[in-house]
Amino acid sequence: MSKIDDKNEREVASAAHELFLLGQKTVEARAILAALQKQLSDASSRLVDTQQVEQVIEANQQLVLAMLLAQSDAVTPPHVEEQRLYQELREANAQLVIAALSAQDLQATAELALSQQKSILAMVAHELRNPLTPISMIAERMVRLPSDQLPRMRELIESQVQHISQLVDDLLDVSRASTGKLRINRCDVDMMKILSGAIDACGPVMVAQKQHFDAHLPDGVLMVSGDPGRLAQILQNLLANAAKYTPANGRIKLSVTVETDVLRISISDNGIGVTAKALPFIFDPYVQDAHAIGFNGAGLGIGLTVVRELVEAHGGTVTGMSEGDGKGSEFVVTLPLLIEYAGRT
Repeated sequence: MSKIDDKNEREVASAAHELFLLGQKTVEARAILAALQKQLSDASSRLVDTQQVEQVIEANQQLVLAMLLAQSDAVTPPHVEEQRLYQELREANAQLVIAALSAQDLQATAELALSQQKSILAMVAHELRNPLTPISMIAERMVRLPSDQLPRMRELIESQVQHISQLVDDLLDVSRASTGKLRINRCDVDMMKILSGAIDACGPVMVAQKQHFDAHLPDGVLMVSGDPGRLAQILQNLLANAAKYTPANGRIKLSVTVETDVLRISISDNGIGVTAKALPFIFDPYVQDAHAIGFNGAGLGIGLTVVRELVEAHGGTVTGMSEGDGKGSEFVVTLPLLIEYAGRT
């Protein structure tokens, strides 16, 4: 009986630890929300006052009217001084028109930024709040559940904590990248190990969704200078993205080739694809293709932004290609190989 009690205590302690980790992530999430709220406030304060713009335009109209009246009242040719004043008046009028148009452009830009900030803030709050509901329900039920169900409850809590953790980490990476604080701890890395690890990490998700996965990897060593954790993050994000937007029984392919001194990694699928309208903006933060929203779960639209920032921090490039809605997509990452290993396979 004491062994059962000890096991129950361990399960409860483990679940409590997961809830403690969740609390830490929640604090980080609140900090991110506070930062977004500050950006929203800043955007609002930069908004140009509509009344001021209208006053500038009205003043310009009155100035033009005065010029026309002055011309119509003139019965004798203007003197040199009058010509000079007239020219200055025209120049002032031109500058006034430019100022009015610029003010209108600034106002439109600020209004758009304000609208985007509001949407982003609402989306982030929604995504961070979603996992809290099942966690709260599990926590309430744990005290009444039989001991044999505690491991399952712990797994559910761990899953939700990992989801929140990934959201917070991606948000922090986007924030760091925008302020130039994204850290890359470089060392010599064999990309074959990183590739194998990413396949192992994402494979179970593809199996669960009955997707067909093919990997074509070269033999030999593929050494690059980079951060192992960040390189794994790049590949896992792209593979997870392919799995997310590919329906059951769909195909996902990972192909790795060496071109002179560059490592080329291609991840393609026959999933829902990307529309021509969204394709140029898929690496921008918080951008999601309209037909992808709600497909196989929600998201913040920052996964590809993180990928781009990390790839470029490693001196590489990433491009996205798609022939359109329902025609799949392909993402290609290139990374410079270390000179002493370039050309080897």
